[in-house]
Formats: sequence, structure tokens, C-alpha cells
Amino acid sequence: MRRMKFKVGVALLMSLMGATSHAQAPATLTLTRLDCGKTTTLADISRFSDVAAFPGLSIQLTFSCYLIKHGNEYLIWDTGNPMATGATPAPTAPQSSLIDQLSQLHLKPEQINFVGISHYHGDHVGQVASFPQATLLIGKGDWDAVSDAKPNPAINSANFSAWISGGGKVEPLPGDKDVFGDGSVIMLNMPGHTPGHHSLLVKLKEKGAVLISGDLAHFRENYATNGVPTFNTNRADTLASLDRFKQLATNLHATVIIQHDARDIDKLPAFPASAK
Repeated sequence: MRRMKFKVGVALLMSLMGATSHAQAPATLTLTRLDCGKTTTLADISRFSDVAAFPGLSIQLTFSCYLIKHGNEYLIWDTGNPMATGATPAPTAPQSSLIDQLSQLHLKPEQINFVGISHYHGDHVGQVASFPQATLLIGKGDWDAVSDAKPNPAINSANFSAWISGGGKVEPLPGDKDVFGDGSVIMLNMPGHTPGHHSLLVKLKEKGAVLISGDLAHFRENYATNGVPTFNTNRADTLASLDRFKQLATNLHATVIIQHDARDIDKLPAFPASAK
């Protein structure tokens, strides 16, 4: 009888250990770059430096968004420029919507669990209204500006009407946010460009750590020299955020992707392929 109880006990223990091991198995993580606006060349970049740097420099800017798959959960990072409307659409309008691109990956908008917004500027929130069922993750400083009863005219609060009205779930983030709770995808508090600006850290199994800038820097030259655009909301915060971002990049041996720099497009596989 004792031997039987011992065997049953061992079997139960092994079963529990197996269940625990299975529960702790890391979720499959992938990162896919999405096209969120037509690439354009900017000949005058004077407003991107408050110390008159880069005279004569011409920069090719791009507009990118990202899909992060974490097991059976999904995060969209930024939603880019709005789609073309009217007889004379904006030259930077995307050729294909985020919904259309997701459909090529066999995903529907309602499958997106989170929409993470780096900041409230129009070229990063243009299609956010396509995901009203997703939890909106946005820096508290930016959410306060977006949801203000009298928002800045430069902020298109209509994009966020689903969340402002209370119909959607929103998490205003005062600091960093571990999106999936296992440390694999973290929204990093990087204020300065806007009050609640965030960048994104994705820790991939094969590629390693990837840091996605948001608009902490707009192109490589500004990143390398800690440049501050004239339209940033806080210079000191910008410099502090750049310092933190660069230290993370060094310590994590991370791939740095500057979202607006067309030279960084090839750091990730071409759509519909993903980095793992």
C-alpha cells in the first residue's frame, strides 16, 4: 500500500511539474514591419535641429508600423498616416491600409489585442480608429493632451473618439509598460518629443533585442548627435530619453530601428515575412 501511494505521489508530482513547465514555456514572438505611408524625400530639415545642424542635408523619410505576435495575442505599434481621401490625397498616404495588410496575414482587426501609440502626431495615429476593440496603450502625457476638452488644434482627437467616449479600453501609461507581462515586449517611457512619448523594446529569440524609436530621433544623423527638433515639447527630457535609449541599445546589443529613416527598412524582413 505504501509503495502504491508512493508511486501515485511520484506520478502526481511529475504531472504537476510537466504542467508547470508547459505553462512557463515562452510564447512564440515575431515582429513584422508594416507599410504606413509612402516614402518621401525631405530637402529642408532645419526644423529637426534647434542648433542649426545639418545644413544642406537631404533625408529620405519613411512611415512604418509594426505587428508583434506574442503567442495568440497581437500588438500593433503605431498606425501611420491616414488613407487617402478626396481628389488630392496627401503624397505620404499609404497605398494599402493596415486592415488590408493584416488580411494578407490572415488576421482581422478584432484579433488585435493592443494598439501601442508612440505619440499623438498624425503620422503615427492615422489609422488607430480601425481598432476600437483593442486596448489603447499611450503615454499619460499624450492621453491627457488627446482627451482634453479643448485639445491643441494640431491634435486630431477624432482618431481616439472610441476611447475618449468610454467605448474602448485605454491605459494611460505614466512609465514603462510590460505589454504581455513576461518582459518580452516593453513600451519604454521616452518623453521629450511629446509629453508622453514612448519607444518600443522587443526581445526576439533569434534576432535578439530590437529597439524601435518612435520619434525619439527621426534619422540617423540626429540620433548620432543627440539632435533635438525645434517642435519637441521638452529639450531636457529629449536628451535624457536619448541617453537612456542608447544605454539600453548598448547593454542589450540591440538592433536600433529609427522608424522614419528609410535606411533602416532593411533591418527587418520585407513584408509579409517577420523577424523571430
